[in-house]
Amino acid sequence: MIPLKDINRTRTFPAVTLFLIVVNAAVFVYQLSLGSGTVLTGFFYQFGLVPRALLSFGYWQDAGILLGLAPLFTSMFLHGGWMHFLGNMLYLWVFGDNVEDWLGSLRFLLFYLVCGLLAALLQIAVNPASPIPMIGASGAISGVLAAYLVLFPGARVLTFVPILFFFYLVRLPALIFLGLWFLLQFFNGAVSLTAGDLSMGGTAWWAHIGGFVAGLVLILKTRKSRRRAMVYY
Repeated sequence: MIPLKDINRTRTFPAVTLFLIVVNAAVFVYQLSLGSGTVLTGFFYQFGLVPRALLSFGYWQDAGILLGLAPLFTSMFLHGGWMHFLGNMLYLWVFGDNVEDWLGSLRFLLFYLVCGLLAALLQIAVNPASPIPMIGASGAISGVLAAYLVLFPGARVLTFVPILFFFYLVRLPALIFLGLWFLLQFFNGAVSLTAGDLSMGGTAWWAHIGGFVAGLVLILKTRKSRRRAMVYY
């Protein structure tokens, strides 16, 4: 299933959503300029998140605290190819504007970064010995999807659904679309735990799961706080 757009208007201009897309696009264009050889590989190892390196004492001795922590955030803006980049940006564009509209731009940016950070930490916990750089905005965007699910469960999502040789456009409630999306991530994450060597790379399913759960917890707490503030007024 591919989301094309949601039927859910916003009241404000999605400045941060567009900013994040532009930054991701600029970094991706720079990646393309590096070609596909050792220079690009080195770039990924420098700015991507390598669990085994992050958990080694020598890494922190060489990098220091600030540079050592940097890949936790810079890795969110790297992508492994066109499909990875376009898929992430499509999901961010479809679902990010409404969440930003509800949270406000600055809180949305903080929410996005925190979800991405917690997503990466769960993936590291699941596969701490991996020597493969973790890259991509998927963990942060997963948090955005969780927030959308909580805030707008009945909003309709225009969805492209390929079935065998046929293609359909259907309007699915966000509860169904995002619920199925999360079940798919959880199923694949569970399979990855029993499939053998997790250090071979591929999709970081547990980063998706971690980002989604982080977004769920954060948005529920934020909504509860907002309701409490409204009552006190």
